[in-house]
Amino acid sequence: MKITDSFYERCRTAAIWLLRFESLILVGLVIYLLVATVFSTATWPSALIGEVVFGTVGAIGLYFASTGFARNRSYGRAPAVLANLIAIGVSYYMISGDLLIVGVPLAIIGVITFISALFGYREDSKENY
Repeated sequence: MKITDSFYERCRTAAIWLLRFESLILVGLVIYLLVATVFSTATWPSALIGEVVFGTVGAIGLYFASTGFARNRSYGRAPAVLANLIAIGVSYYMISGDLLIVGVPLAIIGVITFISALFGYREDSKENY
């Protein structure tokens, strides 16, 4: 069974938008963490700083991965696949901890983005004779 070019193109487009959506979610979480510290006292400020830095770096990384797909380059594929495998693992622990309202949407977005990232890029095999 041969996969058509239109399938790869649809997956590439979906990967671009899903990765940018995930990046926006992380930016929203970082903003929430920053605003929440204004209205409450952080018991572990060093952990909060780590979460803000990690979320910011993750959002930037997902956005650059989406630009890799947008430019039809391969450098966005591996980080996108890895980030979504991590998201699927995190969603498993959220679901097993009875946090279904966060775990189930994270699992759905993670699986769809994972599949889109897997099939969103393909190398053109050009034979030079």
